Amino acid sequence: MFTKNVGTIDRVLRIVVGLALIAAFFLNPGGAWSWLYLIGIVPLLTGIFATCPAYSIFGMNTCQSR
Repeated sequence: MFTKNVGTIDRVLRIVVGLALIAAFFLNPGGAWSWLYLIGIVPLLTGIFATCPAYSIFGMNTCQSR
């Protein structure tokens, strides 16, 4: 469906940051702006699927193999 354009290190960082933001959402549920932590879903999904729509738009590719 989408071409892979996210490399290994980039994927790991995206997954870690995504999980950290989602964990922060559950650890701080009463905060006024805690819903912003849900933005962690975006890097988590782009890391899992190894494709980033923004990279496609700008013509970037961090994946070693083509």
